[in-house]
Amino acid sequence: MDLHDYDDVAENYDLYLDVMSKTENAHEGFQDFYLDFARQYGTDGVIDIACGTGAVLLNLAEHGIMADGTDLSEAMCRVCSEKAHAKGFDLNVFPADMTSFKSSRKYSCAIIARSGFMHLTTPELQRAALLNIRENLADGGMLTFNTFDPHPFFQAQQMNTKDTDYSLRLEYVNKNGRREKIYNAISYNPYTQIMSGNWKFETLDDDGNVVDERIRPVKMRQTYRQEMTYLLELCGYEIVNVYSGYHKTPADGSARDVIWCVRKV
Repeated sequence: MDLHDYDDVAENYDLYLDVMSKTENAHEGFQDFYLDFARQYGTDGVIDIACGTGAVLLNLAEHGIMADGTDLSEAMCRVCSEKAHAKGFDLNVFPADMTSFKSSRKYSCAIIARSGFMHLTTPELQRAALLNIRENLADGGMLTFNTFDPHPFFQAQQMNTKDTDYSLRLEYVNKNGRREKIYNAISYNPYTQIMSGNWKFETLDDDGNVVDERIRPVKMRQTYRQEMTYLLELCGYEIVNVYSGYHKTPADGSARDVIWCVRKV
């Protein structure tokens, strides 16, 4: 199991992500980016892959774009569907693996927001996902997804980190009104290019004492830009744009968020 497969993570995801976005500013502008992308390319249907709890999917719906959503995590899909119904939207949200899902329709636009693609931990899985998404796209259909440029300094740090070397990531209030602290411990394997480790959730009482602790595993793969370029060509895509961040800055140098916009050929 991975981090997002757990009910407690899915149920609290929006709450701690809100704090994370305010403190780390890692995804500034992502809603506008995906809305513009869907408006430009989604005339014949949009699918939000690895939709999570619906941050992108529900924003599209609120702007009149009724997209489908899918996620490997049944817990995430359930929370997403509940949020959609609460807002009055009847959206098609279904649990499925991006390497093998099938749809009865062809989409002109596919979105894998933020780090969804990076949870594919081998080149074989990445290739399977790209080929399968291509099968679900109409001719000339567009796909956008994210990677980041691996940084040697952080790789060196993580190569010397164990999965129990926790550092505090943030503090937030969970769905039960309790304060929780989230800690990360991430290590890096340069041979597999996989970052693996754990997130630790500590629930606090009113006096700040830890009354509950949960460990949730996570794995993500770092992919170099040239490697991704060749993989896209192999899987039948042409690169339309590569951005550094959500404000569409050309990715000329190293980037924390590399946003790929590619077309099925």
